[in-house]
Amino acid sequence: MTPLFTPPDDSSSLAVLVSGGPDSAVLVGEAVQNRASVHPLYIRCGLFWETAELDHLRRFLDAIAAPALRPLTILEMPVADLYPNHWSLTGQGTPGADAPDEAVFLPGRNVLLLSKAMLWCHLRAVSEVALATLESNPFPDAAPEFFAAFEAVVNRAVGSRVRVYQPYWNLKKVDVLRRGRGLPLELTFSCIRPRQGRHCGACNKCAERRRAFALADLPDRTPYFTEPSCSA
Repeated sequence: MTPLFTPPDDSSSLAVLVSGGPDSAVLVGEAVQNRASVHPLYIRCGLFWETAELDHLRRFLDAIAAPALRPLTILEMPVADLYPNHWSLTGQGTPGADAPDEAVFLPGRNVLLLSKAMLWCHLRAVSEVALATLESNPFPDAAPEFFAAFEAVVNRAVGSRVRVYQPYWNLKKVDVLRRGRGLPLELTFSCIRPRQGRHCGACNKCAERRRAFALADLPDRTPYFTEPSCSA
């Protein structure tokens, strides 16, 4: 497997934007094997699924404890004033298993997440922040050109040199899951309408999760609230 986390200079500290999902979880799992210190950063926005997501994330990080892994940092970025009455806040009208990827787009999400994460890194002399953006991500704030431009703007604004790192930009979700073979992937979280703290089994992201595990030929030990449907 090609190593992705060799430091580009003499710095070995890395911040990782984590959501609790399998992509960012695998990213952390790989990074702690190659860096002296890895700082997981979670941006709490007040979204419907965050309580369940954070619970899964904490359990995943506990399960992969390593000398390089630093405590989880939670940064606040509330979005209720930006997305009023949106399904991501209310849990009502959540895109279902058959909905297209565009249905789960949250405008400017990476702008919000990266601005907070880059400033955190700047203030603590952490030279890089990594996120698990995939090749298949169709949204405009996930393109390499966006990240390059945003990195330059923020660094110019604060006189910094924080690098925005996307080690998975040319990979699909199935590729990332294969890289995570051996990690406790059942502790990751993908759902946008959790029920009783579990994956609902019926939303767009649950369907995507099921398909990815099947394509990766990995057992899906996720305790879904509902059984798979034909469309999933």
